Amino acid sequence: MGNDIVLTFAAAMAAALAFGYAAHRVGLSPVVGFLLAGVAVGPNTPGFTANVQVAEQFAEMGIILLMFGVGLKFHLHELIAVWRVSVPGALLTSLLTTLLTWFGLTAIGVDPNEAVVAGIAVSVASTVVLMRVLAENRDLSTRAGHIAVGWVVVEDLLTVLLLVALPVLAMEGTGDLGRLASPLLVAAAKVALCATLAILLGGKAIPWMLGKVNATKSRELFTLATLALAPGMALLAAKFFGVSMALGAFLAGLVVGRSDYSARAAAEALPLRDAFAVLFFVSVGLLFDPASLVAHPLPAVVLVSVVLIGKPLGAALMIRLSGETKPMAAQIGAALGQVGEFTFVLGASAKALGLIGQPVWNGLVVAAMVSIAINPSLYRRLRQRVRRAASQPALDQAAIPGQAIVVGYGDVGRRVCEELQAKGIPVTVIDSDIVLIHELQKKGVRALCGDGGSAEVLNEAGIAEAGSLLVCCSIAEPGQLLHGIAKRLPRLRIAVRLMDGLTSELVSGTDFTVISEDSSAAGDITDVATGKT
Repeated sequence: MGNDIVLTFAAAMAAALAFGYAAHRVGLSPVVGFLLAGVAVGPNTPGFTANVQVAEQFAEMGIILLMFGVGLKFHLHELIAVWRVSVPGALLTSLLTTLLTWFGLTAIGVDPNEAVVAGIAVSVASTVVLMRVLAENRDLSTRAGHIAVGWVVVEDLLTVLLLVALPVLAMEGTGDLGRLASPLLVAAAKVALCATLAILLGGKAIPWMLGKVNATKSRELFTLATLALAPGMALLAAKFFGVSMALGAFLAGLVVGRSDYSARAAAEALPLRDAFAVLFFVSVGLLFDPASLVAHPLPAVVLVSVVLIGKPLGAALMIRLSGETKPMAAQIGAALGQVGEFTFVLGASAKALGLIGQPVWNGLVVAAMVSIAINPSLYRRLRQRVRRAASQPALDQAAIPGQAIVVGYGDVGRRVCEELQAKGIPVTVIDSDIVLIHELQKKGVRALCGDGGSAEVLNEAGIAEAGSLLVCCSIAEPGQLLHGIAKRLPRLRIAVRLMDGLTSELVSGTDFTVISEDSSAAGDITDVATGKT
């Protein structure tokens, strides 16, 4: 098998590079290319065939490092901030998605046990896809972004628990719930004991060990120590507690993430994690059988329908019932209408245990590829429609002479608005968060939903009659935009908050005031608006 390891690794990485690049060039997620690369080098398509057993070992390592990365980035405070929406919403939507999948698959003749497992697998959204979509649309720092991130955190935790439950389901089935309860309770007790010991003992030993290694000032040793933790704790969890290695890796990441070395550990581990994650997606494609899909297409049709229609509608309904606005519900529902890496983690574990067959597995792969491919564009289009609808009320209000236009209503922007309003200066807020715009409009604040870096949006806000323009958030090409506005409107007082590495571009400007990013930024910006600076 010696050459098989090298050949499989080389062929998988080369195919992933080629197909991932092609997918990126046509506007799709590289993950779609990685999956297609696996199909191309798999045993079910002509040409070179990679060693499936070797690829599965790579995939196992990919799962371990993926779960280690989830533990590293798990922040309880993010979940606590929005738990009233995210926790019940994620749990109920997962249940609803599982039920919809069960009804759909059993209606076409799929075994009920398989249908339950498939429903569980597609109830988990892709964290990678979600974060990318939110970041591309500048929604990570909005309330919608916080709720969506909290939502997937809950789903990630569900993934960890479900990985423990799958072996029990394989042994007991889903038919007799009473007989299933006892093994699940035993498994839950093992998980609780494992987690307690990992956090209490590992929370002391692991930071101590990392501190000793860090004192050597050897980057190689620190990287080795970080990477040894994930498989090491994964094996310990499997051997001594009988739980999945994925859980052990998650706990390792959780412990390291709470230490003083979390940032460095993430920087050292993530590159290798990404490489093995690519191999994981390729291994998923290796197990995909196009001939089986042609022979049994209905499971794929059901699963794609649930992911693209049922799941986002269910999420939107839960968010609406929690008291959030319709735009918020639509936005988050659209963001969650996809599945990815953890669907494969659950599906691959279930397939290895014999819980699902090839037709259902094919359906999971197709649902992931389709949703990953189209979700970013669907989210963007829906968001644009909702933003246009949200901005219309503000356009009906006449511009106020001498007003201050505040771009960005984050912590600094909010304080600036409060100080200006206290001084009797009218403000117009420009922000891309549609929910925030609605809230401000209800309070009687003139607010416009849009990109503050757009000249068209600034014109609609009434910049020609404004007394000041206060940029409190990052915008695209600020130097070019602000210099142009300053030349066109020389009496306009302009202040821009310096952030995101824009020093070299803005400091040379003399047409406006650059405010450094510190605790006094809001006061300094207000002074510009009132003419004190």
